[in-house]
Amino acid sequence: WKPWEQPPPMHNRWHPEIPAVATVEPGQVFRVETVDWTGGQIKNDDSADDVKNVDLTQVHYLSGPIAVSTAEPGDLLRVELLNLGALPGDEWGFCGSFHKDNGGGFLCDHYPQATKACWDLEGINCSSRHIPGVKFAGLIHPGLIGTAPSAELLAMWNEREAALVAEEGTPAEKTLCSVLATRPLATLPNPKGAMLGKFGHCTVMAGKDETWDRIASEGARTVPGRENGGNCDIKNLSRGSILYLPVFVSGANLSMGDMHFSQGDGEVSFCGAIEMSGFLELKCTVIKGGMKLLPAVGPSPLCVNPIFELGPLEPRYSEWLVFEGISVDEKGRQHYLDATLAYKRAVLNAIKYLANFGYTEEQVYLLLSCCPCEGRISGIVDVPNAVATLAIPMAIFDRDVRPKAGSVLEALAQGISVTKVGRDVAHESESEVPPAPFDPRIDYDHAC
Repeated sequence: WKPWEQPPPMHNRWHPEIPAVATVEPGQVFRVETVDWTGGQIKNDDSADDVKNVDLTQVHYLSGPIAVSTAEPGDLLRVELLNLGALPGDEWGFCGSFHKDNGGGFLCDHYPQATKACWDLEGINCSSRHIPGVKFAGLIHPGLIGTAPSAELLAMWNEREAALVAEEGTPAEKTLCSVLATRPLATLPNPKGAMLGKFGHCTVMAGKDETWDRIASEGARTVPGRENGGNCDIKNLSRGSILYLPVFVSGANLSMGDMHFSQGDGEVSFCGAIEMSGFLELKCTVIKGGMKLLPAVGPSPLCVNPIFELGPLEPRYSEWLVFEGISVDEKGRQHYLDATLAYKRAVLNAIKYLANFGYTEEQVYLLLSCCPCEGRISGIVDVPNAVATLAIPMAIFDRDVRPKAGSVLEALAQGISVTKVGRDVAHESESEVPPAPFDPRIDYDHAC
């Protein structure tokens, strides 16, 4: 199965000229089915080699664009999420961490190798053979949903992200680069791996059509969230939620994908929610001229951001273990009100603490990326430390993980590791071999 042969065609770049594959009327209920964000590169097995060698030039595979007949630039698109779920017969998902040299991640300086955990989806609950002793309820949501950019907005994205990448290794490089190891600093337009909807896939069109080549060289990658929504990874955007998305092109050209069964705040392992194929049932209406309601903060009236109205559904947990982090890095250096670093320290504290209860640190890293944990900025004004917290529901574990006297503390006092819970996450088969991004479905010598 090849996602670029799927009818109707999908796309994995943002560009105003990628044509709509369908048109809906305001108020019409419609259904959209999605593939997993990698387009089927990751398998339900016990090896992390596919995560290690994943071809990230292809991501994300999005369903759409879908035009809404009366939407015009300056309008606000109101998108209601009526229902979401897994595709019948495909009730499984995966989470993982990328290799530091192919994707990286929030903690790739601590966990540089690729790992993977596969999850069985059973109704509202999930469990994994790779992280035993854990079970929790999911909250299915699209990690990525957004409207198409205008040509002006696309040029703004590409210019500012290219300027950021150009700073790497220079005195202008942002201070946060010294404590976060993910590289590159942004993913710039790249024709390799590009799928441009009705214009076709790189395996067929690269170097053979001037229009395709131009759009592929301009099209923004789908990795970050931006003014159009996009890859915001808001874990509570589930049934009953409403999105208010700015419209930049005629028809709005709504696209979506990257379906998640469950995600922790921050999706910290990067490949880190429970990734799945799935479906959405939606209804769109148009607020004429509604983009004026969105504050424009920046050098252009296009510098707006969507507004989200969260639905009433979420897993119910009443007891939480909360970990704190401050803006002091692992070398003891003080940073100034750095909330990202504070969250990194909170996540690290949680990982190393929970590893005392029989889990490997890699298991906990993946778990915190996909379980319904809650991240917060608790303090952002008390110089010099920002304070971030990570709250983990204790009911997801089959054991008591609260601090207390007993066997765990006694073992630590004697320098003994607690008995492991069981099967560890899937790892690379040859960890000493560097990653080689590759999709066996593509003939790289003669395509892309």
